[in-house]
Amino acid sequence: MAFWEYGGWPPYVSAAERRAKAAKVIARLRKQGRTLSPVTLEGRTIAATFWGKAWCKNLEGYGDYESRLPRGRTYARNGSVIDLQINQGAITALVQGSELYEVAVRVKPVSRASWKKVTEACSGHIDSIVELLAGRLSKGVMEVICKRGGGLFPEPREIEFECSCPDSAWMCKHVAAVLYGVGARLDRAPELLFKLRAANHLDLVAAATAIPTVAAKKSKIADDLGSIFGIELAGSARTAPPTRTVRKARARVATSRRSRA
Repeated sequence: MAFWEYGGWPPYVSAAERRAKAAKVIARLRKQGRTLSPVTLEGRTIAATFWGKAWCKNLEGYGDYESRLPRGRTYARNGSVIDLQINQGAITALVQGSELYEVAVRVKPVSRASWKKVTEACSGHIDSIVELLAGRLSKGVMEVICKRGGGLFPEPREIEFECSCPDSAWMCKHVAAVLYGVGARLDRAPELLFKLRAANHLDLVAAATAIPTVAAKKSKIADDLGSIFGIELAGSARTAPPTRTVRKARARVATSRRSRA
């Protein structure tokens, strides 16, 4: 048995060796029928979209993580995260280091109070799911969503993690690589952040469309008046046949006109 298996450190493995090992492990596990979702980057950029960048920026804003994040970035960039799964409240991953390590991260759901504040602040400012997931948000909405302590992104006290490696540090480089891997994954599937925090992203759009706009109100008035008087006013979108109430209103208008005649 090697020295490191008694609590020492495993031998140093270069990035090239890790990549070669990772490729072999991926091939072996897939041959066994396991579905893997590795973190693959184009170049050295970990995250390029609003959601991915915001996740990484949130991580880097906490001093608790400061000393371990640089090594994690290196591992994430060289393809060491060979599997990353994001589910509600949990992230599971396989990271190829000197050996293959298993990482588990637990993230608390966003609190009801915080989510309510987020949805209220976003009300009327997000027009569609496409706009939301593409990160095309106003500065005010972005500030609310990314707010440290109360926004959508978790604080250190809301995250727990463990790794099968022998490193006894509070956060090892393998965990840090996985957390950066989440940022990369959000570039492609930003809806996973809402899934992770047990928050329904549809709430933000529902809140946005709950308040009728002035134009919508004017259109509704035009529809009603046009239905009653049998004419089509500018801005009216009437296509359905008149209801029983509208027919009665028309009859009253017709009777009034005949009596005046």
